[in-house]
Amino acid sequence: MTFTTRPTIQGTFGMVSSTHWLASQAAMGILERGGNAFDAAVTAGFVLHVVEPHLNGPGGEVPAIVATAQDPTPKVLCGQGPAPAGATIAHFRSLGMDLIPGSGPLAAAVPGAVDAWLLLLRDHGTLSLDEVLAPAIGYAGAGHPLVGRVGDTVAAVRSLFEEHWPTSAQLWLRDGRPPAAGELFANPTYARTLERLVQAGQAAGADREAQIEAARRAWSTGFVAEAIDRFSREPFQDSSGSPHAGLVTGADLAAYSATWEEPVTLDWHGYSVAKTGFWGQGPVLLEALSVLDALDDPGAYDPSTAAGIHAQVEALKLAFADREAWYGDGDVPAKALLSREYARERAALIGERASTELRPGRPDGAEPHLAAHVRPGAARRADPTDPTTGEPTVQSDGVTRGDTCHVDVVDRWGNMISATPSGGWLQSSPTIPDLGFPLGSRLQMFWLEEGLASSLAPGRRPRTTLSPTMVHRDGEPVLACGTPGGDQQDQWQLPFLLRHLAGGQSLQEAIDAPAWHTLSLPGSFYPREMEPGVLVVEDRYDEDTLAALRAYGHEVRLSDAWSLGRLCAVTRDPATGVLAAGANPRGMQGYACGR
Repeated sequence: MTFTTRPTIQGTFGMVSSTHWLASQAAMGILERGGNAFDAAVTAGFVLHVVEPHLNGPGGEVPAIVATAQDPTPKVLCGQGPAPAGATIAHFRSLGMDLIPGSGPLAAAVPGAVDAWLLLLRDHGTLSLDEVLAPAIGYAGAGHPLVGRVGDTVAAVRSLFEEHWPTSAQLWLRDGRPPAAGELFANPTYARTLERLVQAGQAAGADREAQIEAARRAWSTGFVAEAIDRFSREPFQDSSGSPHAGLVTGADLAAYSATWEEPVTLDWHGYSVAKTGFWGQGPVLLEALSVLDALDDPGAYDPSTAAGIHAQVEALKLAFADREAWYGDGDVPAKALLSREYARERAALIGERASTELRPGRPDGAEPHLAAHVRPGAARRADPTDPTTGEPTVQSDGVTRGDTCHVDVVDRWGNMISATPSGGWLQSSPTIPDLGFPLGSRLQMFWLEEGLASSLAPGRRPRTTLSPTMVHRDGEPVLACGTPGGDQQDQWQLPFLLRHLAGGQSLQEAIDAPAWHTLSLPGSFYPREMEPGVLVVEDRYDEDTLAALRAYGHEVRLSDAWSLGRLCAVTRDPATGVLAAGANPRGMQGYACGR
């Protein structure tokens, strides 16, 4: 029997796995009250805004993949807001910038998370708005015991809050100090924001959908939009070192709505793996799986051996190079990128030595275009120690800076969802005092250079790293999974899926197994760095494996034994109705529950 840190829990009623135990249990409570997986996911999403404010917030975004009991075909819920109307390359260049700052109002996209959660509730939920928001309102109003990383994050940005972001200092430096681990912390302003959304809904009458639509209007054209519009006009210090006003306006919020879209899928070993479109990095996972198949080597599927890790890392490097050249919110050669012919071309580039080059492909013979910042010989900045920049994740040596969030839910009827909320974390931008939360900083993923797949333009979605996954077999959803981690999200999901789907390991075995990721790709977050050839590996791998990886030419950088990966997962066996769930033990925060 293989030891696991926790059991893979099983049952037939419902399963939840998320990155915080309070969100998991709140969602499970909704299932117990008769709600479905989508009601539960919405509850978890709003609770995560409260209990993991250093990792996500209402001013951020959320992509999700859903399958319903009535229609098991996967659908993508896009809660990634676009660039505001004033966000042009010319504007940033006029400020003397060649990269979009990693923090501050200037880096904010239009908030998408709240509208997306409410759209999910309207279209696929069953409970009322006040029922699903009650747990988040309770935790924000009465308080909840803070995880220690919240206080650590506040301590890291304390001087910024005290000197430049006074509204954040008022919320997070009460009594002149960061909150302590386990301290009961309340955010009554945000509780009031949620209560006002509920009240706006109730004023629309008794109809459930009418209430949800009224709450969406209160957000996009009512008091929330008005407060964001006012606050965005004020200049605040950002990671450029100077103060700048934001670009998000009330008109931008009024023009935005979350959307339902078709996923990108790959048929793989009897499964269909679904990801978001190429406006996100999700298809990287599909490209990597396709390239591994083209190697025609069963050993390439084994994440426990040096040969398998080498093959997987090199496949990921090729996929991430394509991300840089081809992925974005526009015309993408999607069919060619996922074709078997293209996979064979790319697989032929994998040899016995680790590559240190950024090698995008030529789908359909097209010439790739890379940003000047990542081309060979480009001068790059040294990695700053500014704790506001980038997505909270793990540092290059594996030390945890934070993360984003994830939640998976499956219910007894067969409804399933995988969602990855992020952005709008407390260190991304000053707190809006009338609302109790900040905006996000997702615009930093655009390039300030014309003619690229992810060039900045008003109305375009930034090429997000957020990457939920759903897997089908014979047309039925059987697995929902995902992880926080920025550029590492699909890197950590690949070996998990190989272990579980190809290797037959249980959910918890595959989650607990030693993890790794490469830094040999341009970072998605300011200052967009790359460390060619570096492979970060948990030090639970034995010395023979590490030596073999070095012999392949990888620059192995050891991380702590339990430091890489933040996976959540739920499954359903359509033949028996048995449900299962697992959750990441790293960070001692994620939890699965169910019965």
